[in-house]
Formats: sequence, structure tokens, C-alpha cells
Amino acid sequence: MRGEHFSLSAKEARRVYVMEQVLDGKLTIKLAAELLGLSERQVKRLKKGMKEKGVAALMHGNRGRTPKHTISEDIRDMVAALAQDLYRDASAQHISELLAEYQDIHISARSVRRILKERGVPNPHSRKQSRRRRKSRDRAPKPGMLVQMDASPFEWIEDRGPKCNLHGAIDDATGKILGLHFRPQEDLKGYLELLKYMITHYGIPRALYTDGHTIFFSPKKDKLTIEEELEGKQVALTQFGRVIDELGITHVHARSPQAKGRIERLWETLQSRLRVEMRLAGITTIEEANAFLPGFIERFNARFAVDPQDPEPAFLPRMTGRDLETIICIKEDRQAKCSVISYSGRKYKLVDQKGKLASLPPRAKVQVLIHLDDSIEAMYQEKLYSLCELEPVPAPKPVSAPAGKKPTGRKPNPNNPWLKFKIPPKHDDPVEQYFQKRNKRLSLILQQYQN
Repeated sequence: MRGEHFSLSAKEARRVYVMEQVLDGKLTIKLAAELLGLSERQVKRLKKGMKEKGVAALMHGNRGRTPKHTISEDIRDMVAALAQDLYRDASAQHISELLAEYQDIHISARSVRRILKERGVPNPHSRKQSRRRRKSRDRAPKPGMLVQMDASPFEWIEDRGPKCNLHGAIDDATGKILGLHFRPQEDLKGYLELLKYMITHYGIPRALYTDGHTIFFSPKKDKLTIEEELEGKQVALTQFGRVIDELGITHVHARSPQAKGRIERLWETLQSRLRVEMRLAGITTIEEANAFLPGFIERFNARFAVDPQDPEPAFLPRMTGRDLETIICIKEDRQAKCSVISYSGRKYKLVDQKGKLASLPPRAKVQVLIHLDDSIEAMYQEKLYSLCELEPVPAPKPVSAPAGKKPTGRKPNPNNPWLKFKIPPKHDDPVEQYFQKRNKRLSLILQQYQN
């Protein structure tokens, strides 16, 4: 029995030594139970087993067996290969989710992290030493009370398509994405598209939290027109500011990136997850990327959104149709002249719904509405009109002179009074004549003296 050799752990070696002392009669059952932390019944069972099988009776029954849940080498190789190719830049948690969705392989994020470490595959999302944590601002209590809005320039489509900016809005209370929209650059149209999507799907939020970009706040905010001062306005509004003012949304200026930390952290997550998933979907254009976003938003919110303190939403009722289109657009003021307005170098007449031309008083103030689809309309006295472009009047062609004859230009009227005007002759000045004669005499005298 003592001649058998096994690879034992420290715990198992201690148990063997105590049981050998029991078999030799040097320890009692009761004392052995206390030393091993077992019951006397278990010690008796171990003693009987050692008499029959030797030290092997103290070994676990699964020793030397491969566990049923062990990940095979083929799957380990596949995980390592995907992490370096299609799933590159994805976190271990995201890789675990993608394996379940696309390869029907269900392994935990911890197992993925262990496999990558064993195979020497670097992971940009490996855990680093945590920085000093700052106390974060408390979340808004209700959904829709505060929405953070921003844009992120990034190689979202990588080398398969153009560079673009992702405009996004996130609810402060739940962390739910309320809208995403791609544009070639950060611009007003991207934010208006985002605002329209959010209002049509969720409703009008009570407040928006943005940075100080000139799209949101005018750099000439201290300069107001007399009309704006009479209306009681205190700051000049940008086009975006005018839109949310008409919607009754409070605009809050974030003074630093840390102040809008929720959407800043959202960009870190999306730059990993969204980029990888668009790679798997084969996205190559901005149009395809925008069509991909609704399904991604639904999956993202189901995975990451949290429950608010108060489930009662604070959103105002949703708006759709023409009422929303007349607000979420670009508005430019024009002054009518002879019932005609000018816009972008062209002249237009206003036409009502019945096809009748509108007659405008002199200097009537008209608003031109440029919609998100680039169509234009006009609004006068809260009534919408379509625009009918007027054909430009061709300039008169210059009259060419007959061949072989030099053009003489315009012939003046013979009765023109300027033709009868004659410049009087110049009379000699007697004073000037005197000085000329004196200078002549002095020169003669000087010549005689020299001779």
C-alpha cells in the first residue's frame, strides 16, 4: 500500500498521512476526523477503502478524466483566429456574444479571455489598472428629462468606405440610445435628422445637454436684432437653437467633456461594438450604415439599458407629419418685392394649395423653409405655400456694327446744350508779363557784365 506512487496535492498528501496513522493504530477515528475536518463516518469509510484499494481510494474519481465541458482544441483555434480577423478590436464579452450569434458556440467571456491569453492574442480591452474614480453625476430620475447629444468622428466603416461622423443621443436616466445617424461630417442636418428620429419614436424630451459647438450656440450670442430684443429674446439662436426653442426644449450647455460623460462613454463602446458588427454585415456606404442602425439600437438597448428610478416617462407627446416638418427644418427670412422673393440666386412666386399665385404687399416678410430632403417651401402669416420659380429675363443682345464699318458709338443730340458751350480763350496776366520782361532785362545786363 505504501509502495504505490501518485501525484498528490498537499491536501491529498496530508489525508494519506493521517489515514496511514489510523491504520497503524497511532490515531483514533475521532482524532483523525478532527484533523481532516471530516465526520467520523467519513473517516471510517476512507479507512475501509484504503484497506481494499490502497491510496487510490483517497483520490477523486474524476482524476485523469477530461471534463465533459472542456473546450476542444478546434474551438480554441477558431476563437483565436476570429479574434485576430473578423472579431478584431472586440472585447471578450462582445466576442462571446458574436460566437453565440454567428457560430452557435456558447462560451463565457472569461473562457474567451483565457483562450486569448493562452494563445498570445492581444486584446485591446484587457483590464488595466483602474484610475482614480470620480463621483459621477446622479442620473435623471425619469426617462426623457435629460438627453445628451453629441457626434463622434471615427473610421466607422474602416477602409471599406468613406470616413464619417456618427451623431447620437442617449437618455440620461436609462442609458438607452434614442437615435444614431451617420453623416460625412458633423453638421446641422445630422442633428436635425437625429432629433426627428427621437421625437417620432419616443417623444419630445424636456432638456438637451450638448457642448458649445457653433451648431448649438451662436458665437455672436450677444448681438441681437431690434426685433429679437422686442420679442424678449436674450441670446441669438442658431438654426438648431430655433428648432428646440419652438419645440419647448430647454438647452443646457456642457462646459467640459466630463460633464457629458455618459455619451462620451457611449462612443467608447460603439467604436468597438458597432464597428465590428458593421464589418460582419459588410457595410461599405453611409446609406447602408444608416439602414443598419435601427436593428443595432434595439439590440444595444436590450443589452445595456438600465431601469430608471421612476418608470413614468417625462417625454412630451410624439409629433409626426407636417407639424413636425415645419419645425425641424432650416428657416431663412426673405422680403417680398412685387410678390416675388429671391432665394439662392433665383426668383420665386408663392403658390397656395389651389394653385393660385399669392399677392404679397410690398416688403412683406416671408420665411423660406428648407426641409431635410432639400425640398423648399415658403411660409407667410403662418400659412404654407409652394414656390414657383420664375424664368430669368434674358439680357438684351448688343447691336453689332455692319461688316467693314467701324462702330462710331452713340451720336449725341445736336440740340444738346453742352455742344453750344465754348471754352473762353486764355487771357495773358499783366503781372506775369511784367515779371517776364524784368527777368529778360536782368539776363541781358548780366550778359553785358560778364563780357
